[in-house]
Amino acid sequence: MSRVFITGSADGLGKMAAQLLVKDGHKVVLHARNERRGKDALAAVPGAEAVVVGDLSSIDETKQVAEEVNKLGKFDAVIHNAGVGYQEPRRITTVDALPHVFAVNSLAPYILTCLISRPQRLIYISSGLHRQGDVSLHDLTWSNRAWNGYRAYADSKLHDVILAFAVARRWPDVLSNALEPGWVATKMGGAGAPDSLEEGPKTQVWLATSDDREALLSGKYFYHETQRDFLPSAADETIQEQFLAKCGQLSGVSFPTA
Repeated sequence: MSRVFITGSADGLGKMAAQLLVKDGHKVVLHARNERRGKDALAAVPGAEAVVVGDLSSIDETKQVAEEVNKLGKFDAVIHNAGVGYQEPRRITTVDALPHVFAVNSLAPYILTCLISRPQRLIYISSGLHRQGDVSLHDLTWSNRAWNGYRAYADSKLHDVILAFAVARRWPDVLSNALEPGWVATKMGGAGAPDSLEEGPKTQVWLATSDDREALLSGKYFYHETQRDFLPSAADETIQEQFLAKCGQLSGVSFPTA
């Protein structure tokens, strides 16, 4: 039996993954951005151990989420599922004056990775669109570029792969992987999404709990429990170190040493 924390588990794939984990007898702690959604999450996942509340678009609240998670004790796995989509028509800024998409999809997973007591497994939800992300890492905050929600989302999903691979390299005692769940009919994906919604949450559950040989690899990219090609630049150590450094500067949180 494993103990798993899942960000963004009030709805969508995060909620579905939590339901699968509880059904399989694992302990699950949920996360929601506010109290109302936290209550909804607990109602939707009977048997969940607890819910942690905090808005991941805020650096301070993300730090508080990490603190609350650590108070609950050790976790075997953390699934970084929380994310926002590509339909923001303008540069929506957070309380920290960062683009909303970058703050939630890119910076929050970095902060939580740094501050939550190190689990045995880390899983980062990416997207096939990461292959269209900007590997230069220039202007992460979109301060000088004309806003493009689609590109900002693609960038953020590339960041998740870069982070997963950087963690795998920096922390060899942790299994750290990224995955794409497919384009599925969640609130983010839309009703016309072509991939299987039923299959959408299964790979993250598998990576979090399975003893299958493939699930015990690290620094890999998966789709439906199978390794899939990724943008090669994500495996570049120089790019990984640049990303960690930039996130450290923006958040005030340094990446822990091994």
